[in-house]
Amino acid sequence: MSKRWLISHPAPGCTDAAARWRVPPIIAQLLINRGVAADQSSASFLSPQLKDLHPPRLLPGAEQAAPLLAAAARARTRIVLYGDYDVDGITGVALLWRLLRAAGAEVTFYVPHRVEEGYGLNLEAVRRLIREGAGLIVTIDCGVTAVEVAEAVRQAGVKLIITDHHAPRETLPEADAIVHPAIREGYPNPDLSGAGVAFKLAWAVAQELCGAERVTPELRSVLLDLLPLVALGTIADVVALRGENRILARHGLAAVPDSPLPGLAALIESAGLTGEKISGYDVGFKLAPRLNAAGRMGHARLAVELFTSADAARAREIALYLEEHNRSRQSVERKILRQAREIVERDHLANDARRALVLACAGWHPGVIGIVAARLAEQYHRPAVLIALAGGEGQGSARSIAPFDLAAALADCAEHLISYGGHAMAAGLKVATPRVPAFAEAFVQIANQRLTGEDLLPKLRLDAEVTLEQLDLPTTQAILDLGPFGVGNPRPRLATDWVELAAEPRCVGKGSDHLQAAFQHHGVCIRGIGFGLGGHLEDLKHHRRCRVAFEPTINAFNGRRSVEMQIIDLQFPP
Repeated sequence: MSKRWLISHPAPGCTDAAARWRVPPIIAQLLINRGVAADQSSASFLSPQLKDLHPPRLLPGAEQAAPLLAAAARARTRIVLYGDYDVDGITGVALLWRLLRAAGAEVTFYVPHRVEEGYGLNLEAVRRLIREGAGLIVTIDCGVTAVEVAEAVRQAGVKLIITDHHAPRETLPEADAIVHPAIREGYPNPDLSGAGVAFKLAWAVAQELCGAERVTPELRSVLLDLLPLVALGTIADVVALRGENRILARHGLAAVPDSPLPGLAALIESAGLTGEKISGYDVGFKLAPRLNAAGRMGHARLAVELFTSADAARAREIALYLEEHNRSRQSVERKILRQAREIVERDHLANDARRALVLACAGWHPGVIGIVAARLAEQYHRPAVLIALAGGEGQGSARSIAPFDLAAALADCAEHLISYGGHAMAAGLKVATPRVPAFAEAFVQIANQRLTGEDLLPKLRLDAEVTLEQLDLPTTQAILDLGPFGVGNPRPRLATDWVELAAEPRCVGKGSDHLQAAFQHHGVCIRGIGFGLGGHLEDLKHHRRCRVAFEPTINAFNGRRSVEMQIIDLQFPP
């Protein structure tokens, strides 16, 4: 589908800001596009500092939870960390486990099975943990909607601390403490990830144990060693990389090469990244999928073990296991995606009368459908819900587009669902198989009411129009240094004016799917690669002239560094 280019106009005051900040004008434009006002200092964005993290006790619930955890650690009360099975939950459990173990606590962890138990606090699992001697249960990245389970814990006389960042409902669980960045107004970073919440709580516990805001050198070292895990959870959970989240992600990624965690080293080795500078892209597309594969195709407890008790030898074993599961996940994903696309095309489901996709099928793997839903939402540019049917019940995963709030839509369909939860852009649900058609129609009707035809048109948002002459090596490096990139700080995307072909373009890759071309303007030539854009080859050969939407990159080959383009889209003369 043809994309509409939306190119940001030069911001007022951009030239003055560039001079004041001592950066090229394009960098000033990118900063202003990301919310750095022209009359403010750019230092907090360009060089985020750990000292600018918000005090941990500002986090709602941390002031109540920290003394409970510290007291349990001192009394050797058995603490069980009950985490979610995704990267955010895995890393959150691991980092809080490490802090508590360093404090001498008796602590174990529990992660539910994605298929057999599903998301969140499982009543039977919690009852079993209590029978086995749990004196304090702490949820990680889940629990804020678990009203009934929390009541069962209370009646059993066991303490419960809930740490979460998902959308709460009107009725909150009765827990000894609920640590949540948006549970009440006032916390400066309501977009904190589950791992971020766990880290801030770990920090508050360290302060409680030390009886001071400044913790001992030993505990400070532990907290700093945890930053790479916070970065993994923050980036993988696709939270906004602004403010505090940007600080945690930036410093966490920078600390990866020197991390003493054997599990992290083994994971990086399995992804072929040893010795490389780890980027947000590496986390999102190479490391996180391997960790998620454990929960999707098997059991996530091994991924938690990787970052907790595993020594170097055991960590390598687990990393190989995760690699095998990731390959299996990729194969299953491709099969389900092919089937889902066939259903959409066969039944003409992606039309203006149906502004959302709801697909259900027996035999689909519930651990993979979320990835497929994301791919369908991207391809058809509309919310997508995939439901795996088995045993009279469907387990669903949903992904959305920017104008459509999934959490709100599922709340309005609650009468058809057994359970649901999540964010505006990603959510999960359970539904009885006979109720699937009614849910599908209700969900599609909500999408029809809340999405316009304009919303369904794919848009390509570009930061600025540039000339090839502007993209020298120092400027391009400065652009890349604005990372890590993600929601709230998207990877810079630029557009050229009309440029000419500098050489004959060609298709490359195993299936000749990728377009390779070089463009020139006023004597400057830059090469580019467009993944999956092989279909543009003949138009490019015919016109010889085009505009290019692209992400700037730097290619380092044989010690020589050069500016290149990752081509996103092309426009040809009418």
